Amino acid sequence: MPDEGSMRQQIVISGVGGQGVLFVTRLLAEAAITKGLPVFTSETHGMAQRGGTVLSHLKVGNFSSPLIRPGNAIGLLALKADSLARHGYFLKPGAWAAINSSEGVVVGPEFSTYTIDAEILSQRIHNPKSVNLILLGFALAAISEATENSLFCNLEDIKTVLQQRLAKKKQMLDDALKAVEAGFNTFSTF
Repeated sequence: MPDEGSMRQQIVISGVGGQGVLFVTRLLAEAAITKGLPVFTSETHGMAQRGGTVLSHLKVGNFSSPLIRPGNAIGLLALKADSLARHGYFLKPGAWAAINSSEGVVVGPEFSTYTIDAEILSQRIHNPKSVNLILLGFALAAISEATENSLFCNLEDIKTVLQQRLAKKKQMLDDALKAVEAGFNTFSTF
């Protein structure tokens, strides 16, 4: 994990309306706040209510604006496979992309890509609305292997935020923890 004093990370989260892009962004932002890190978020909703694209920018560290410029993001969480094609231009060389896809995603050598079929896994754990949390858990495991571009937070940080946010909703909390752990544990079986 990078040094918290010099922490500067820019991450793009992409999907369509109803997939929980904004929820994942808020979880990551709250994890940064819990760690005492400055954070900016910004999102575009488009026609999200009709299945349109939702794009979220997350900046952790000392930044002066919330938007990520093309070629500056260290990572992309793609809740749809086509999000890499649509928003991959935000990634800088050496960045990572965690992608929800039923097929392997082929890209050039400039990015590290990690794919998981979060749709199938969500069905297996009987929680079809948990694709976002499965992908987040998977990314936390996959990206922890990286050194330079590893995430500012880990699985325990996200679980703590979930416990705080959903403390009064036991079933939702249990389902959310199960989903993020399922994604995390799936990477270790690769």
